[in-house]
Order: sequence, then C-alpha cells, then structure tokens
Amino acid sequence: MRVSIVGAGMIPVREHWSTGLGDLAAEAGELALRDADLKQVDALYIGNAYGAAFNQQAQLGSLIAGQLGLPGVESFTCEAGDASGGAALRAGYMAVASGAVGSAMVIGVEKATDIVGPARLAARNVSLDADYESVNGATLAAMAGLLMRRYMHEYDVELSQFEGFSVNAHRNGARNSCAMFRNKLRSGAFVKAPMIADPVNLFDSAPDGDGAAAVILVNAELAADLVPRPVAISGSALASDSLMIQDRIQPLKLPAVTLSTAASLKQAGLGLSDLDALELHDAFTILTALSLEAMGYSDAGRGWEWAQGGGERIATAGELPLSSFGGLKSRGNPAGATGVYQAVEAALQLTGRAGENQIPGARHILIQNMGGLGATVATHILSATGE
Repeated sequence: MRVSIVGAGMIPVREHWSTGLGDLAAEAGELALRDADLKQVDALYIGNAYGAAFNQQAQLGSLIAGQLGLPGVESFTCEAGDASGGAALRAGYMAVASGAVGSAMVIGVEKATDIVGPARLAARNVSLDADYESVNGATLAAMAGLLMRRYMHEYDVELSQFEGFSVNAHRNGARNSCAMFRNKLRSGAFVKAPMIADPVNLFDSAPDGDGAAAVILVNAELAADLVPRPVAISGSALASDSLMIQDRIQPLKLPAVTLSTAASLKQAGLGLSDLDALELHDAFTILTALSLEAMGYSDAGRGWEWAQGGGERIATAGELPLSSFGGLKSRGNPAGATGVYQAVEAALQLTGRAGENQIPGARHILIQNMGGLGATVATHILSATGE
C-alpha cells in the first residue's frame, strides 16, 4: 500500500525555556492536524533521542497523546540517537503501508535547554559506546574531528574547502523564519571560528536546539480525498553500521548511507539523476562530504568539491540543492526531531509552499537522517503528486 503525507507542521527551533517537552510536541501536532483538516489519527509515533537524559521524561507516547487529546491511540517512542525522527517516520510509514493503521501522526521532538554545559554534553554522550568511547572522554564532536582530520590527511584537503557547505546552509536559513540562526556567513569567516574539536569548529557544526515537527500519514487512496496535493513517500529505508568508528573496516565510508539510499531509490523506481534536492544530516560538514560520496554523487575524497565557489552548485537554484531551509547547521539540530523537520521542509517544497526557499520545479526530494556518525541512517524519498 502506498503512503502519503497529508499534513505537516513545525515550530521554530529556538531555546524554548518556558515550554515543556510535551507542549512543544503538542503544538507541532496540532499544526499538522490543522493542515490535514483532521481531528483524529489511529496511531502516534514519537521521535525523541534524549528525553530521559535532558528532561527526566520517558513514556512520551502516552504524555503527548494525552496533550493532543487522542485518548487510547497506539503511541510509543522511537529512539535511534539523532536519527530518532527518521526512525519514527519509518515506523509510521510501515504501519500505514502494511494496512495495520489507516492514519498515523509522526512527531519529532527534543528539548535540549533544560540542561546546559557539561551536563548536556554528558547526556548526549549516550549515543556513543558507553564502555569504550564516552567513558574515556569521547564526544560526538571529538569523533567527528577524528574523521575530518583523517579525511583531510588522506585526500590532502584544507579546512577552508568545506566552507561552502556552511555558507549555503546559512544563506538558505536566513530566509527561514523557523531557523535558529538566520545570519549569513561571510567568505573567509569559516576557518577563523573557534575550535570545538580540531578541526571541527563553531561554524562547522550544527547547534543544539529545542523544537518539534509533525507529519500526518495516510494511505495514498485516502490522501487524494483529503488534500489537493498530497506528498507521496515513494521510498523508505533504514540501515545501520557499527556504533564505534574503530569497528569499521573503512572509517571514511558510510555503508548505512549507501544501503539506505540504494534501497529507497529502488523502491521509488528512481535514480540519483531524478532527485531534485537533498536534505542531508549536516551535523558536521564532514558528514555532508562523506554522505555525498557514499550516495554516489562523488568519488571517494571528492565530496568536498560540491562546496566550492561559495556552495553555488548546492544553492536552491543550483545543480544539486542541499539544505534548502538551512539544514541542521542554520535551522538548528533538535536531535530526535531533525528527521521530521526534514520531512516537513521537503513536503513544503513539493507542494509549492516553501516561499523564498522554493526550489523551482521540485518533484522528488531525498531526506536523510543520521544517528551518531553513520551508525543509523534513515533515508526517505518524498515525491510530488498531481500537476
């Protein structure tokens, strides 16, 4: 059974100090229900990575269903690190595609600002291996720094050559009212930013933020009766790799990206040349370069070339648009909600509602949500329907 998105909603990624985790989720869910002109769904799937660590709150399925006024609905949380939103979308897709439920709401939500500084860092480290990585002081940024340093050494690449990825993200995020940072990056500023985990710097990594986004899924036959332009989920796949980089045969390869991309393209009956835009998991620019290589857009060690010339090739009017609403870098990274933000942003593009960020003539968009540094990768292809 084919599956379509008939409603979408997201709230700005910010530091929502006075709003609770459940309230953020409920606000996004209500926006999506309103967009679909529905009051009820059969199931609710939550993407959340760090609720128990950040907010001392589990059982989000029950909490959020109650706040949305959906008593008795099937509801539970999907956790896969920063890929939790993509995993929840996958769960919702499979539930509707199988016919087990007629409609499903997928909500991604995260609230990072309840804790700050070292406490937040420690809470996020549960996405690393507890026995060998985090116990020895490793962080996600530190491991990304190791990957990036190895890449730069292997392929003789300078830090400045990654700049265009961030420049493009901020150029697009400046036009997105939901983006956390709407400032543009000046050429040359990238390499001067303070270091976080050398060579990863402040302008190279995505900021944590609070946020929530939601989509409503139904079978495609019903979708046509609900909204004039439903968005088809034409491909859906999730793959995994070793949690620790040290266990991977080739650290600079992302096989979960390769596998999930190939599977979703095959399901959709599409090739890379058919895709009009990508929403990749640009938590660190090295991940963008490695993902482009793993997908097949570049040979090994050449993914950074897409960032050259200020990222004009990846601009919304470029050859391969990336991060059309700012990506994680500018919109912000609300961890477990990020994959659902990607789905909402792609749905807006495919229904012509992206405003200043609109990609002309977009018909097929691939969204990719990553947990850790390629340990879990959820890839979906969203397609426009109708004329």
